[in-house]
Amino acid sequence: MNLKFGTGGIRAVMGQGPDHLNLETIQEAALGVAAYVKSRSEEPSVAVAYDSRNHSEEFAKETARVLALKGCKAYIYPRLMPTPTLSFAVRYLKCDAGVCITASHNPKEYNGFKVYGADGCQVTSQAAAAIQMYIEKTDLKEAQEDLSFEYFLESGEIEEINDKVLKAFLAAVLKRRTQKELTSSLKVVYTPLHGAGLSCVSSILKHIGVKNLQLVKEQAKPDGSFPTCPYPNPEEKEALNLGLDYCRKLEADLLIATDPDSDRIGVAVRHGEEYRQLTGNQVGILLLDYILKCRQEAGTLPEKPVIIKTIVTTSMADKIAAQYGAEVINTLTGFKYIGEQIGLLDHKGEAKRVVFGFEESCGYLIGSYVRDKDAVGAAMAVCEMADAYKSIGKTLVDVLEELYETYGRYVTELKNYTFNGAEADRRMSLIRKGLAEKPDMKMRGSKVVRYQDYQEGVEGFPKADVVKLWMEDGSEVVIRPSGTEPKIKVYTERKDN
Repeated sequence: MNLKFGTGGIRAVMGQGPDHLNLETIQEAALGVAAYVKSRSEEPSVAVAYDSRNHSEEFAKETARVLALKGCKAYIYPRLMPTPTLSFAVRYLKCDAGVCITASHNPKEYNGFKVYGADGCQVTSQAAAAIQMYIEKTDLKEAQEDLSFEYFLESGEIEEINDKVLKAFLAAVLKRRTQKELTSSLKVVYTPLHGAGLSCVSSILKHIGVKNLQLVKEQAKPDGSFPTCPYPNPEEKEALNLGLDYCRKLEADLLIATDPDSDRIGVAVRHGEEYRQLTGNQVGILLLDYILKCRQEAGTLPEKPVIIKTIVTTSMADKIAAQYGAEVINTLTGFKYIGEQIGLLDHKGEAKRVVFGFEESCGYLIGSYVRDKDAVGAAMAVCEMADAYKSIGKTLVDVLEELYETYGRYVTELKNYTFNGAEADRRMSLIRKGLAEKPDMKMRGSKVVRYQDYQEGVEGFPKADVVKLWMEDGSEVVIRPSGTEPKIKVYTERKDN
């Protein structure tokens, strides 16, 4: 297999050959995971889930079959499920690892093999390196024995994850409610973007009392070809266009979209006669302020509340958290690092201190019940928040403007630069070299006054291919290569007032 196993597992275009995702490369990855968990447990077990992408069910069943073949008990969801339910199942079933077949929001040509540790968190660098080592030692002949998925299912070496686990997950989400009942006639349009969110999100919204819930019918059915949104990313306006058409016809208050594996959420809100799509940062600061305020008023805010966010997420969150006496933990980019911090707190018996975790790319977690971003819980929280403000005559845009007036207007921007092959890594090296050799370097017309190279080591962070710059005009810039696509990402933030 030529595919590299990283901290997000494997994500690649499907097709034939060792550099594509197919049954053989899935087998190699599964053999690597099997060897890894067997090195750590005498009676290893692994939970498996999958989303709506083409071949996801096939890849998931083959993963479970190979795991069982190599002596690992495999638990598998019998139907497609949101990724956060896999994170939950790993801990609920006391598994040694988890595998989710998904490529998140990538185009239809992609799929992925995402691995979780026993803590329900995506594996980070050390575990990923160990799994890669085992993959390199695998022999595909080990996976070729003529024993089927059905054989292992009948023998009990593969077991379907029953509805008890899903009900426990939904109950854990509902424990994070901020209202006993909705107080306004909130009108919500929801689209799962042909993904795995339909059942869980619809169920949770109906349970909390969203009576005016309209599904985008053309995007409700799971379909890995994504016929109505070729790039099913809820961050992108193009993915929300059909849902926005529904909103205009129905005069809805709110549009919610979840990505194919339902761990990220996109939001658009009605403001006057227009609909405004909120950025990931804007949804994050709205939820942060709302949840802290509600829990403070209800007397349920922990004594030392913790907020966890990534270094590319708006620093406006730090200002809001300080208002409520909350500690902010910053991590490298990727929700796996947020999950890792929850795990560290859990080891100290302090997981309940975690009130909220978020990243600017539309990933949110409203507690510590899972160790990954969760669009099911986020959808519930956004609806409760929109309802609460509607009941006093405000839209989320109104509240956002109030927050800007209080804390200052933080303006964030993300630019993606796409390259072929390994060119993104080469360009990143040139950027790093330029900063080291040219102290008078400028970016967007402003002089770089300071920079940090996380590859050289920054206190409190593992080494990473990330550079942060502070500019003379007060803005901050973070530059890093994407971990899943051949891109360089440039994040900029400035405070206008």
